Amino acid sequence: MSVDTNALVIEPTIYELSAPGRSGVAFPDADVPERPIEQLVPAKYLRKDPAELPEIAEPETVRHFTRLSTLNHHIDRGFYPLGSCTMKYNPKINEETAALPGFAHVHPMQPEESIQGALELIWRLCAMLAEIAGMHHVSVAPVAGAQSEFAALLMVRAFHRDQGEKKRTEVIIPDSAHGTNPASASMAGYRVLTLPSGPDGMVDVAGLKARLSERTACFMLTNPNTLGLFEGHILEIAEAVHNAGGLLYMDGANLNALLGIARPGDMGFDLCHFNLHKTFSTPHGGGGPGSGAVGCKDELSAYLPAPRIVRTEKNGQTRYSVGKAPRAIGRLHQFFGNFGMFVRAYTYILSQGHQGLRDIGETAILNANYLMVQLKEQYELPHAGPCQHEFVLSVNRQKKATGVRAADISKRLLDFGIHAPTTYFPLVVPEALMIEPTESETVETLDRFVSVMRQIAAEAESEPEMVKRAPHTTPVSRVDEARAARELVVTWPA
Repeated sequence: MSVDTNALVIEPTIYELSAPGRSGVAFPDADVPERPIEQLVPAKYLRKDPAELPEIAEPETVRHFTRLSTLNHHIDRGFYPLGSCTMKYNPKINEETAALPGFAHVHPMQPEESIQGALELIWRLCAMLAEIAGMHHVSVAPVAGAQSEFAALLMVRAFHRDQGEKKRTEVIIPDSAHGTNPASASMAGYRVLTLPSGPDGMVDVAGLKARLSERTACFMLTNPNTLGLFEGHILEIAEAVHNAGGLLYMDGANLNALLGIARPGDMGFDLCHFNLHKTFSTPHGGGGPGSGAVGCKDELSAYLPAPRIVRTEKNGQTRYSVGKAPRAIGRLHQFFGNFGMFVRAYTYILSQGHQGLRDIGETAILNANYLMVQLKEQYELPHAGPCQHEFVLSVNRQKKATGVRAADISKRLLDFGIHAPTTYFPLVVPEALMIEPTESETVETLDRFVSVMRQIAAEAESEPEMVKRAPHTTPVSRVDEARAARELVVTWPA
């Protein structure tokens, strides 16, 4: 089925709309006595020339900003199959609860007695996350997944230090891991050992055992892994790491596939992190505001970052207070973290319930496997399924035949109003396209994506130069991305 893109052409946006004499506001009459401005503001602060404010009618103002809001792709506008980043739909009820005055207007420097509701919500959210992951304790202090990784490594370091294990200076990480894993380990002062994946895309258990030693502090693992595959030998892996005296940490970026189905704590993980802005539907924002909680078993709870919310019962009264673990690694962020994200995640978990969370995990897995089966003939599938919540295709076949690369396929998708998948990651797959549909999408959306991907595969054979020049219908076509990153311009020059 061919997809017509003509209707997707976006008209150019004109930024200079001002014209003398136009107005979109009518100021009310002053309700206080008028006084000369010179009596109210010192002369040295007064402008010498009038401000060059735009003169524009209200309808054109509304149309301008509405038009701007459609230029960037976002989850409310269309399909966003960004693998690993889990761009799932953000339910609007989350926004309604976060906007309630008791939450939106609270200030972190208020006395504890005046923010008991907010503290209770944080405490309850931590308890829910602990139950979901099979952990004993959770802190929501970190404000991103990478920061919670760093927090977990600092906890690992403090734990081994207190055990007198100062020689444990190495962290083992699979070669398919998220790039933040080795970065977090290095920032925590560890030497990183890279573990090559086996031919099946999973942990080479024999290779892992060969690298474990008295120097091993931790093994960092994502499960399901970055190829979208469940590490079926996880219990053997956990036993080997623990027998060597190390700790097992799970990167929770892919927790969406486990919801209500399996728990990291039951697999033998000692620590894990949660991305509230992935698994629990809070928005990513413009690089934030994120929230990356960190969970752990009992033996590591003393090192959780501050602040911790403490619940006490006295004379039939429940009270919540702000405290910290006895040997806390310290603070990672001012105050409590991104509280608005806590409200959204708490709302999401309550609205779904246990069965709803399981439905999310199962549907995410079903959607990913459906797409994988539909596309494995047109593109290379480096590792056979079944996959979990995401899968990885390779454009290596097209690259060898006509020179069309993964970036070209991704750019061409934009012409159809579909955001590109994660491109060129994981690094262990050449010309990788990492696709995650999430549970939010209907079968009609998935079928359209399949149709578009098949059409692009056909175009790569018949019209490769057209694909290499894509996108053709977006406000901005191909840019020099390296230069754009080095010479960032974020203002509009009049």
